[in-house]
Amino acid sequence: MRIYAHRGCSGTYPENTLAALKAAAELPVTGVEFDVHLTKDGEAVVIHDEKVDRTTDGTGYVKDMTLSEIRKLDAGSWFSEKFAGEQIPTLDEVFDIFQDTDHRLNIELKTDIFPYEGLVDKVLAKAEKRGLSDRILISSFNHEDVQAVSHKKTVEAAILTLDVYVDVYDYARVVGTNRIHMSLPAAFRRMATDALRKGAIVYVYTVNELDYVRQLQQIGIHGIFTDFPERMLAELKSGSDQ
Repeated sequence: MRIYAHRGCSGTYPENTLAALKAAAELPVTGVEFDVHLTKDGEAVVIHDEKVDRTTDGTGYVKDMTLSEIRKLDAGSWFSEKFAGEQIPTLDEVFDIFQDTDHRLNIELKTDIFPYEGLVDKVLAKAEKRGLSDRILISSFNHEDVQAVSHKKTVEAAILTLDVYVDVYDYARVVGTNRIHMSLPAAFRRMATDALRKGAIVYVYTVNELDYVRQLQQIGIHGIFTDFPERMLAELKSGSDQ
């Protein structure tokens, strides 16, 4: 079972921060997943929500703030005072962490609410400049952007799904990919087994319990996104040693 650290090691560190991502970079997992938005002045920054309210001491939409304003926010204290002063990272800073590792980088484009015109090209250009294109996987709930990435054929792309679909694999092929990232409940529906039978590559989010992992392995799921990659690694290893 392949493991991606969901928003870095987000169960034990403040999500999508350099602390969480550096911790993930130290683990022998397949990859790391993180989310990208675009600031008012066109900088790609790593944060999950459209607004900064939940994970910082600030308020407002990322799209309405400059990078300078974003950098003044504390993105760690909400999780623990131990992480006070953590900032919202830029995409370039995250690339710095993983430049010399073997991890795959699943970049989720958070364009399903605000379109962030130009974000696709900006992310792909940064990856190409760094020589990271062969390690990049783009995903999004905005399947128009997934289709745009798929048509460029420079990096791999995956559709993100929350709902239960009929013939999700056929739909994904229309978009231009055979990679599907689905929610944990959906993975136990027929859509998952049908997609796997047709040749889809299926990953499931967000899986934090070993019992679910065992059941997903039986189905044939290729990998998971987890908030606790360090614990999941240890539990899977312990189980394989028995």
